[in-house]
Amino acid sequence: MRTLVIDTATAACSVALLEGERVIGHAHDVVGRGHAEKLVPMIAALPDGGRAARILVDCGPGSFTGIRVGIAAARGLALGWGVSATGYHSLALVAAAAFATRTDEALTVVLEGGHGEVFVQAFARDLTPLSPFASMKPDAALAALEGRVAVGNGVRWLTALAPDLPVVEALPDASEAWRLPPGLVGLAPRPVYGRAPDAKLPGGITPPELAA
Repeated sequence: MRTLVIDTATAACSVALLEGERVIGHAHDVVGRGHAEKLVPMIAALPDGGRAARILVDCGPGSFTGIRVGIAAARGLALGWGVSATGYHSLALVAAAAFATRTDEALTVVLEGGHGEVFVQAFARDLTPLSPFASMKPDAALAALEGRVAVGNGVRWLTALAPDLPVVEALPDASEAWRLPPGLVGLAPRPVYGRAPDAKLPGGITPPELAA
């Protein structure tokens, strides 16, 4: 089955067209911001304009804006093409790609979380989560490693505290999504923020649609 993968949950704007485990088209650009302007042209530049029998999207955690851009695109294309859209966690994708190049039996993914925090989750080699994902201060994240290597774009916060810490810098890449097992790609295409959003209603109330 041909699958369009959309990943805008972090600083990377990444798309891929997959056929099983074969990558037939791919674009990956570390943009920081501006995913909305980049995403549609990147999809259009894929073979057949990215047309696929299903769509897979990164639901987070990560950037509030980036997550919503990717999910909105996935939902819109799924509706227009009459196909299904499902999602996955950014942390799981980073773990899957890291295990493909390492021999570790376990590792911890550490992604930028905003406000000086990082999103953290440990995985076994078969991608079984060894901990629930959480947003932590760097010192708590460092303690949570328990000797595991840290992988992700949030590792800079940990090396600031422990310069000799073994880390691997990485961002989610849509072309690696074929590595995720079926059980990890069936999320509803809804945001997974990982922490309370910055946006508040009068009185400090979090909008229900933005709640983590």
